[in-house]
Amino acid sequence: MLIAYRSRLRPRWPSSVLTSLAVALLCAGCCLPAAAHAENLLDIYAEARQQDPTLASARAVRGEQGEVAAQARAALLPQWSAQYAELRYQADGSRERQLTHSLSQVLVDLSKLRTLDAAKAGASAQEARVQAAEADLCARVATAYFGVLTAQASLATAQAIEDAYNQQVNQARARFDAKLSAAQDVEQARAYYELARVNTAQAQETLADARQALAQIIGRPPGELQPLAPDLPMLMPDPEDPEAWVAQAIRDNPSLRAGALDLSASEQRVAAARAAHLPTLSVGLDGERRGGTAVAPVDTRYTSTLGLRLTIPLFAGGAIESQKRQAVFQREQQKDDLEATRRSLIRGTQGYYQAVVSSLSQMRTTRAAVDAAEKSLASTRSGLDLGARTMTDLLLAIQTQSNARIAWEQARHRYVLSKLLLQQAAGSLAEPQLAAVNLLLIERR
Repeated sequence: MLIAYRSRLRPRWPSSVLTSLAVALLCAGCCLPAAAHAENLLDIYAEARQQDPTLASARAVRGEQGEVAAQARAALLPQWSAQYAELRYQADGSRERQLTHSLSQVLVDLSKLRTLDAAKAGASAQEARVQAAEADLCARVATAYFGVLTAQASLATAQAIEDAYNQQVNQARARFDAKLSAAQDVEQARAYYELARVNTAQAQETLADARQALAQIIGRPPGELQPLAPDLPMLMPDPEDPEAWVAQAIRDNPSLRAGALDLSASEQRVAAARAAHLPTLSVGLDGERRGGTAVAPVDTRYTSTLGLRLTIPLFAGGAIESQKRQAVFQREQQKDDLEATRRSLIRGTQGYYQAVVSSLSQMRTTRAAVDAAEKSLASTRSGLDLGARTMTDLLLAIQTQSNARIAWEQARHRYVLSKLLLQQAAGSLAEPQLAAVNLLLIERR
């Protein structure tokens, strides 16, 4: 906390000092040097779609589940195999050649049919998870992007305050050398300055971590980023009813849909396990041709057998019953997981809706606070020129204006992110929604 003090002598501070402090404050959102082309949100998102390992993993699992369905379907299609053998008998040196083949087709096998249904449901569930991963990528990119912007604004504010305190140190030292103030004034100014340096270092660390979070998604350090425009459209969620958003989330959220499909797949696996003890029916065609010196001429002809095969499982050591119990436990797990996902989704949707509403209110109040703080800063500068205010008063005004500006920046970023997260929960977040936010960005100048 700053401790205000007043000196009996009130010097007029050089206008260059006051100007440098004000400029540092006004540049709170522009702490980095301008680049030839600043990257925007869509630039980062386009690269993230190609480089993000989380999305790539979801796509790979989708391909894997598609192959599981193909394998389950293959078990119901015709199966054809052939075998060739050539034998030599040491007793008389005779030889025998055997060529056999087997063709079979499942006619009735409820267990394999239900397994195919489970595989199809699993593939559909993974397709929904890919959609959820794409929406999650949109949210992660936006969160990391605005995390960098917020950290940049915080660093600029910390640097502005540090510069202001450094000016106070120089002025206090000059006044002490001129025998106009005590040594404790210099020490007090140095204490403020050193604390400001610590805050700047912490802000630099936060910015580095925020940039690394974005680099984790796109696979490289990000360049210059376009900031939000000063004026944002302050719109309530449409519809303005949290229950309507919850209903849409329950209907359209891809993660919840994936959980429902997982439950359907587990129910089909239960049916498959229960059908494992039922008889199966298939048709088969077997053929054999034999030849060679060890085979009588009458046996060299081709023989074939066509018939129906009825298989009745009798006893498998208790494996079938165990598989049924396992499938039931898995189904109950999927049911509980789905309910947990549903409850979490309801809470998250309502929370994001309230976050949009509260951030709108914060944008209004912090904008008013910035305006008031800027007027107070201008008044304090004038009072300092007239000798009615001290440098400490000016620094307090600068600190207040800095805090108000960073609170305003944070409220703006929170508003944009909360809207995107609300859309993600409702199952409507995709590239078009990011494009709409991208229109709110401006080139750095």
